[in-house]
Amino acid sequence: MNQETTVSTPVIDARALAKRYGSTVALDSVSFKAEAGRIVGLIGPNGAGKTTALNAILGLVPADGSVSVLGLDPYRQRDELMKQVCFIADVAVLPRWIRIQQAVDFVAHIHPNFRRERCEELLGQFRLPRKAAVSSLSKGMVTQLHLSLVMAIDAKLLVLDEPTLGLDIVSRKQFYDHLLNDYMDEERTILVTTHQVEEIENIITDLLFIDRGRIVLDMSMDALPERYAQLITTPDKADAARALHPLGERNLMGRYVFIYEGADQAALAGLGEVRQPSIADLFVAKILPRTTP
Repeated sequence: MNQETTVSTPVIDARALAKRYGSTVALDSVSFKAEAGRIVGLIGPNGAGKTTALNAILGLVPADGSVSVLGLDPYRQRDELMKQVCFIADVAVLPRWIRIQQAVDFVAHIHPNFRRERCEELLGQFRLPRKAAVSSLSKGMVTQLHLSLVMAIDAKLLVLDEPTLGLDIVSRKQFYDHLLNDYMDEERTILVTTHQVEEIENIITDLLFIDRGRIVLDMSMDALPERYAQLITTPDKADAARALHPLGERNLMGRYVFIYEGADQAALAGLGEVRQPSIADLFVAKILPRTTP
């Protein structure tokens, strides 16, 4: 008996996205997918094309190629799409003069899937005074206000562009903890860009590196340990380590640290300590050209 195979439609399906601003190439044939229930980290240096990619996905800027978001065309069906999407550029952009209750009223007015009762419940948990202006709130309280607004929106896709910029380390950790514990589920998808890569390393399920408008790495976090390795070794074994063609190397307090792609990890183990590289170290190795001492 033949059984039909159900193929799920990606939440985001971008194919050969291309965008120029004059002579500057912002996106150079960028393709990637994001499935439901995944948390995708889009990492890149300044000017790499991260924000342009997000804007193209949300239908905010036209781009060559094709993109489908939640099965919709973000340019032709943007009104319908934005009912299912929440976009946050920066928790620090809330107007200083606005009061908490005014912010709640504003979001309730512009987003059809905003659940006011859920927002009020969260504001109560955080003990945020409704009449207080943003200017009177601490950074941590601003984070709590943003979380209350975001988690009250029943969106299938949450797009975060540097969401914790300007917040202290405690507030940033609180933001991501609440996002995971109180918002994320198997039906929602999150796409996040940030320069604070160490903060999302343990929460993302998929990793995208973008550099000069091109995707240079597209992989699930589960697959990284099989593909990439970090070797820490002593100076007397550095030449042998270089002979195995690392992506990059650096000197750290008299020891050498090498990053490898697709290397025989048993061979590496004979030269020193082998670890899984951090996202930050892997990013530097993939983006910056290696120079041999």
